[in-house]
Amino acid sequence: MRRFLFVIGFLTLLVSSCKQPKSKLDIPSPSKVSYGNDTITLSKEEKYDKILGAVVGSAIGDAMGASTEMWHRKDIQLKYGYINGLTAAVREQSPEGTWDHNLNAGATTDDTRWKFLMVEYFKTNKKKLDAPSFAKFITDYYTLLTKDLARKDISTNPDVLDTKIEKIDWIKEWARVALAYQKGDTAYQKAQNRFYGGEMSCAGQLYTPMFGLVAGNPEEAYNMAYDHALFDLGYAKDISALVAAMTQMAMQTRNMDSIINTATFVDPLGYQDSRLVGRISYATADASVKSVLAIKAKVLIDSLIQKDSILFKMPKGFQGTQKDWVRQEMSYQMLEKDKKAIAFHAGEIWQILITGLQFGEGDFEKTMQFIVNYGRDNDTVAAVAGMILGAKDGYSKLPKELKEEVVKVSRVQMGIDLETLAEELVNQ
Repeated sequence: MRRFLFVIGFLTLLVSSCKQPKSKLDIPSPSKVSYGNDTITLSKEEKYDKILGAVVGSAIGDAMGASTEMWHRKDIQLKYGYINGLTAAVREQSPEGTWDHNLNAGATTDDTRWKFLMVEYFKTNKKKLDAPSFAKFITDYYTLLTKDLARKDISTNPDVLDTKIEKIDWIKEWARVALAYQKGDTAYQKAQNRFYGGEMSCAGQLYTPMFGLVAGNPEEAYNMAYDHALFDLGYAKDISALVAAMTQMAMQTRNMDSIINTATFVDPLGYQDSRLVGRISYATADASVKSVLAIKAKVLIDSLIQKDSILFKMPKGFQGTQKDWVRQEMSYQMLEKDKKAIAFHAGEIWQILITGLQFGEGDFEKTMQFIVNYGRDNDTVAAVAGMILGAKDGYSKLPKELKEEVVKVSRVQMGIDLETLAEELVNQ
């Protein structure tokens, strides 16, 4: 027994002597810190001005693009030259469009209707803003519309029926996913992957910027928006959350670099760590910023501009110089090279947004004009950019004619009171 204990003791001593000594030196890893302020400190008047600026700025972008949504820029130039302001929404009604034929300049589409719907959602759910509540809110709205079809006057007036059906057509694609979400994961996955044909659409970006107006900091805005991005696939969810975070950052600062850099520093889910690919939204934003900076840094020689006079023909109404137009057209060609199969692809919307914000350098009108005159899904991109820049500048600094006309047309013709929406958001 003594011999056995001696052997055990010897082996224990031998093993312990072979162990490497523990190092007392431990270089710390970087700690995660908040991007921007944890909370914003605004007076009620300042908050109202910024929120109203965001809501109206988004509606201006929507209205500026409403007449040429999905157009190619060359077609825009043929009919309008260079769009500097509001144009009449001469287009057929559609569920995603204006809901009536040929409306006045300043009329808006589903991009602004979603802002109205979100304010109603905030009011209905107060502090309980989460995915289940959002899904129920959408299905409740859809159910209300379908029940309305039983009204007596509809059976005797087909025109009233057409109006109701168009509203149902608009929300039914969303309601299908929301209903499936409430049934369970399997049903939800099937419905989500079928949403608008299964393409990675910009669904969330229609409404997620609104979370930037009610969140306390950029990361909170990101998380709230991500949770509500029920209709997005893949990195489209990351983009939908980022536009909310950027809007919240714009509530804090007027510095455009800080706002755009939100796409770099706000990543609570760790998209940047994705194997092989990394963070697609960041890579796209970074490439867009660098492309604009490189184009603006080019030394343009007059003889070369004249040689390419057809390619770089300046449209009527453009208020800059020929060299300004060449740089803008170069940026357009860069975007066109990367365009997706559908214009409302989340990645394309994001690329145009960042390019427009960088090119416009914080100037509201310059940015809106850049985005709208590029075409494609210009009303949606301009609506997102308008909300970010409107939150940055506030209503008081938005262009007078644009903001007053959009507020008036929204109230009188579209039935949406933007000032009331802002007041209700302030009181959330």
